[in-house]
Amino acid sequence: MAIEKEIFGQTKDGETAYTYTVTNKNGMMAKFTNYGAIMTSLYVPDKNGNVEDVVLGFDHIEDYFVNEPNFGATIGRHANRIGGASFTLNGVRYDLDKNDGDNNLHGGYNGYHKRLWNANTYEDEKGQNVEFTYESADMDQGFPGNLKISVTYTVTDDNRIMITYNAVPDKDTVINLTNHSYFNLAGHGSGTILDQTVWIDADEMTFADKESIPNGEIRKVAGTPMDFNTPKKVGLDIDKDYDQLNWGKGFDHNWILKTKRGEFSTVASLYDEKSGRYMEVLTDLPGIQFYTGNFLDGTLTGKEGAKYIQRSGLCFETQYFPNAINVPSFEQPVTKAGETYHTVTVYRFSVK
Repeated sequence: MAIEKEIFGQTKDGETAYTYTVTNKNGMMAKFTNYGAIMTSLYVPDKNGNVEDVVLGFDHIEDYFVNEPNFGATIGRHANRIGGASFTLNGVRYDLDKNDGDNNLHGGYNGYHKRLWNANTYEDEKGQNVEFTYESADMDQGFPGNLKISVTYTVTDDNRIMITYNAVPDKDTVINLTNHSYFNLAGHGSGTILDQTVWIDADEMTFADKESIPNGEIRKVAGTPMDFNTPKKVGLDIDKDYDQLNWGKGFDHNWILKTKRGEFSTVASLYDEKSGRYMEVLTDLPGIQFYTGNFLDGTLTGKEGAKYIQRSGLCFETQYFPNAINVPSFEQPVTKAGETYHTVTVYRFSVK
C-alpha cells in the first residue's frame, strides 16, 4: 500500500507540515507528522478485529505547538532529566534550559518535537518506512556539536512499529533520544489505564529524589510497589505509600533493564484484557522510563474531543538513565565526534 501524504497545517513560521499515513495488510494504521517527528495515531485491531486508536494525541497541529505532555513526540537532544540543568564534558561545563524546576527536561523549552523535520518515505524488506531527518546546530539547546539525526518509523506486516535512531555529531556530545507516545490499549479516549497489565524485565531501578533526579543510588524492586517482574495491573500498587510513588505522583521512574548494551530483546509489555490487545516493547538500550500519565488532569482535549484525565495513558520511554551524564557510575549517553549513535526500539502488537 502506498504511504498517504496530506497537509497537516502551517507551523508558527508559516511552513507547511504534513502527515504520513501507513497501513499494513492487517489493517493496522499509523500516522506520523514531520512536525516534531511525532506519531499522532496508531490504529490496532483487537481480538475481534475491531480497530481502535491506541495512542493519545491531538487532531490539530496548533495543539502540538504546546503539547505539554509530549504526546507521540520524538524527544531530544536528551530525553528525561539532567540535574541542575548542566553537565561537564571533556572539562567544559555546559548550561541548559531550566524548564523543570532547576533541572533540564527533554532537551529544554525548544525540544526536537517542536521543529519541522525533513521527510522521506520508502518501502523495503522490513516494511513501509517514514524517515525523518534533522540537523541540530552546535550549541542548539546548549549541547555541543552539530548533529545529523534520522528517526525512521517502520510499519511491518506483523504489526510492529520499529523506531530506528541514527545520529552523527562533529564533536563529542550527549545524545539520548526516545519516543514519548502515551498508550492506552482500550483506545485513546477510553479512560484510565489502571486496569491494564504491565510487565517490566527489571530487578532494579534508579532511585529518584523529590525532583525526579537520580543520584547514583540503585534500588532493588523486590518487595516494593516498583516490582513488575510478575505482570500486574497498573492500578494495583500505584497509590501505595512509598517514597518514589509519593514524590512522582505515581510511576515515573527509570527501570534498569536486564539486557546488556546492544542486546536487542523484549523488555516490557502491556495487556488489555477486555480488548485482548497485547503490546511488547523491544530495545537495545539499558533503561526504560515507565510513566503513567500522572500529570494529565482532564484539561486537555485530545483527538475526537476526548478528555485526557489523569492516568489515561502510559509511556515506555527507552533510554540511557536520567541524569547519567552527571553520574559517572551510570552508562554514559556520550557519542564521540564522527561516531554513530544508533539504537532501535520496537512496539509489537498482537492479541491474546
